[in-house]
Amino acid sequence: MHVVGKGETIYSISRFYQVTPEELMKANKISDPSRLQSGKRLVIPVNAFQDIAVPAGKKSATETASPVNYQVVKGDTLFSIARTNGITLQELLDLNKFSSGHVIKLGDTIKVPGKAAAFSSSVSVNSGAGTSVSALRWPVNARDVAYMTGQMGVIVEGEHFEPVKSLTQGKVISAGPWRKFGKVAIVETAGGYFYMYGGCESLSVKVGDKVTAGAEVGKLGINSVSEKPQLFFMVFQSDIPIDPAKAPRAGTAKSGAGGSAKI
Repeated sequence: MHVVGKGETIYSISRFYQVTPEELMKANKISDPSRLQSGKRLVIPVNAFQDIAVPAGKKSATETASPVNYQVVKGDTLFSIARTNGITLQELLDLNKFSSGHVIKLGDTIKVPGKAAAFSSSVSVNSGAGTSVSALRWPVNARDVAYMTGQMGVIVEGEHFEPVKSLTQGKVISAGPWRKFGKVAIVETAGGYFYMYGGCESLSVKVGDKVTAGAEVGKLGINSVSEKPQLFFMVFQSDIPIDPAKAPRAGTAKSGAGGSAKI
């Protein structure tokens, strides 16, 4: 399910999930896309989830597909367009030769990766990612950790129904179904960090709750594509995705760079 947000269109939603507008409209029996209302729940076709993680070694999205033109619509930002196309903000800036402070306007035409650029690479902690990643504390007891592409997020495999625990103290700013990540809790913490815990079977928190490090935010669910219990974990700072392995954890823990982080 996807809950339509303010300013979203059938086209922008279909691009985010890497399906065609026609597939999305057919799945939801929509005949007039212009009448899409904020708050409406949409069913996302299952083929939108087929490439969440792919074998390691593939090139990034901007390297594997020829760029295509995209016209900026109301509500678009460079960040939202980058996420919709499965790439980082920096990759989008580089693709268009934009500076970090570039501002887009309604009607602008920019370059985005072609259809082939859904997700690029995944790296398992058991296949060469290094002990610094496998030794980290994750929101669930990690059987395996694989990097998603573009979003700089990870997929952490655990046990079905095991508690998903916050890595930090903070405030819950979002709790509920969110795009293609199932039930999601987002925790805001000091330093402008946002921790996204997705793929939950159920949530144990609501918007406004204050959580401590180690507090349960939900129960781990089953990824309908892989049929495995998998958590989608992403971290942002000031709307920029960062490597979850290097994100601060409460107390002192090893970072992906071999140092320590404390919040």
